[in-house]
Amino acid sequence: MKKHFLSLLAFALMASLVAIDACTDHGDPVPEPTQFSVSPFVSGLRAPIGLAIDDQGNFWVTEGGTGKNDGALVMITPQGAKTTVVTNFTSVINQGNVEGISHLLYDNGTLYLLHGIEGLLYVIDVASVLSGSLPKDKATLPTENIKAFVVTKNLTFDNNSNAFSLTKGPDGHLYIVDAGANAVIKRHKDNHILDMFTTFPPIGVNRDPVPTGIVFDGTHFVLSSLTGFPFSPGSAHYYKVDQTGVMVPVKKGFTTLTHLTLTVNNKPLFLHYADFTMPPGGPGNPPGFKPNTGSVQNEDGATLVSGLDRPTDIKRWGDRTFYVLSLGDGTIKKLDY
Repeated sequence: MKKHFLSLLAFALMASLVAIDACTDHGDPVPEPTQFSVSPFVSGLRAPIGLAIDDQGNFWVTEGGTGKNDGALVMITPQGAKTTVVTNFTSVINQGNVEGISHLLYDNGTLYLLHGIEGLLYVIDVASVLSGSLPKDKATLPTENIKAFVVTKNLTFDNNSNAFSLTKGPDGHLYIVDAGANAVIKRHKDNHILDMFTTFPPIGVNRDPVPTGIVFDGTHFVLSSLTGFPFSPGSAHYYKVDQTGVMVPVKKGFTTLTHLTLTVNNKPLFLHYADFTMPPGGPGNPPGFKPNTGSVQNEDGATLVSGLDRPTDIKRWGDRTFYVLSLGDGTIKKLDY
C-alpha cells in the first residue's frame, strides 16, 4: 500500500513539474496589437528606404541621399549612434522624389541590399565591410545583376524593372520583389540562378499593382502593394502566394502600401505610405503625397498608429516592439503595445 501511495505521489509530482515547465516555456499568448505608443529613436536620416536589424540589435538603413549619387548604407547601434558604412550609391531626383537604393535583408552575417535604378543585388559580408576604415565605396562590394534577368521577360509595356524588396523563403532561397516588373524573382541559394516565381495581374484597367514588401508567414508569402498612379483610395490589395508561386489577392480596400511585417502570431501589419492629392490640388493643398498621413494598419485595415511621414519599412524586435522607418521626416520611431 505504501509503495502504491508513493508511486501515486511521484506521478502527481511529475505531472505538476510538467505543468509548471509548460507554463514556463510557453507563457500566456501574446495578444495582437490594437494601438501603439510611439517614442522617438533616431532622426536625421537622408531619405531612408529600407531597415534591417542584425543579431546584435544594430539597425542597418539604406539612405537615398539627396539625389546627387550620394546614397548610403548606414549602421545605427541600439543606443542610436550612427555610422556611415558604404557610400556613393546612385541617387537621382525624379519628379521631386529621391530614387535609387531600395530595401535590404540581414541573414546570418550577410546583408543583401537591392538597388532599383542600378538593377543590382549587393551581397555584403558584415564582418568584412566593418573591418578597416569607413566608409567603404559601393564599388568594392560584390554584386549580382537582377535587372538583366528581369528585362529578358518583357513583363510590362515599357519593360520596366525596379528590384525593391526581398525575403528568405523556407527553402533558403531569396525571393525578390520587382516593383517595376510586377513580379517576384527566386534566387537559388547554392548557384544564385534566377527564376521567375510569380507575376501580378493588373488591377482594373491597365493599373499596375506595384508590389512592395514581402514576408513569409510560415505557410505563404505575404505581399503588400502600392498600385500605380493615381493611387486611388482603397485600390491596393495585399496578396498571399503559396510555395509553388500560385497567388491570390487576399483583401483589397487598402491604399499605397509600402511594406509589411509580421506580429509574433504571424499576422501581417502594413504600412500606409500617405494619402495622395490629385492635381489640381488647389491653394495650400498641392498635388502629391501628403506629409504626416501615413499609418500602420492591421490585416483588417484598422489603423494602429497614424501621423507617420511617408513610412517605408517596419521591423519587429521581440514580441511587442516594432521600429518604423519614415522617408518623409528621416526618422526611426519605436512602437510598443
